[in-house]
Amino acid sequence: MTFDESSTARPLVFAHRGASAAYAEHTRAAFMQALADGADGVECDVHLTRDGHVVLIHDDTLDRTSDGTGEVADRTLDELHQLDFSSWKGVRIPEAYGAKSEQFLTLEELLEILQGAGRPVGLAIELKHPNPYQLKLEDKVLEVLAEHGWAPESSVVDNISVTFMSFSTDSIQHLLRLVPPNFLCQLVHEVDLADLRQDHGLGPITGGAVANVLRAAQLDAEQVLDDGKVLLAGPGIDYVREHARTVQRWMESGRRFRVWTVDSENDVALCQGLGIHEITTNKPAAVLAQIGSQEAYPACD
Repeated sequence: MTFDESSTARPLVFAHRGASAAYAEHTRAAFMQALADGADGVECDVHLTRDGHVVLIHDDTLDRTSDGTGEVADRTLDELHQLDFSSWKGVRIPEAYGAKSEQFLTLEELLEILQGAGRPVGLAIELKHPNPYQLKLEDKVLEVLAEHGWAPESSVVDNISVTFMSFSTDSIQHLLRLVPPNFLCQLVHEVDLADLRQDHGLGPITGGAVANVLRAAQLDAEQVLDDGKVLLAGPGIDYVREHARTVQRWMESGRRFRVWTVDSENDVALCQGLGIHEITTNKPAAVLAQIGSQEAYPACD
């Protein structure tokens, strides 16, 4: 696989959980707006329900993004469909984007939305860990995709190019048994103890213990990329700023970069200056307007 590294090439723009600055994340409205904005692809997070359905939600609990509470894994799909996943955003949903009851999505429903785009589009699926079903999540995702015509050698469903991502190296290693490395993205993030304590209300002892676990996961992810086991490197924008030498080393060794979550004009400019291939953003329309109409870097193949 080769990339067009000329100055006229622009990064591919992936909508983070859909156009989630405009509408509630992971909703039908957010994904339909992302397509309307012209996003090259969309990113989603997946969990399994109690009755084995792949659903789109970031957290392992319902409290932040719905009017429900408790664990996603403890609910059936029918139970989840009774909840409101969009009103917390406080934004009116246009009639064309579906009713409030239609906003919560399964992976199959997202595929149907993307198939209706009328153009090629990317789908980046993040496998969320830890979860009570462990690597059964990966198996079920591949099963759902296969039912829609997905094959590992192309990783395409109709007009949709599919890639897989995880912070979990166990997930990546499991997927490598069936998925070629050019369709796999090892996610990696910068661990900041102060932010960790503030965001989660952790004390010094608990915060330190959690930070140690996350740092170990960071080292494992870095090793996967150092070893060249997968093509795609998925660092957060904070990681890109803090680890310039590592980013340069991975880029020189042929890793393709998908950086998240890039919303500010300064961060978009930084990514362009570094030659980042893919930007994940909550604001696809704004990012596309900033980077202009140059030819995009080619997608993975």
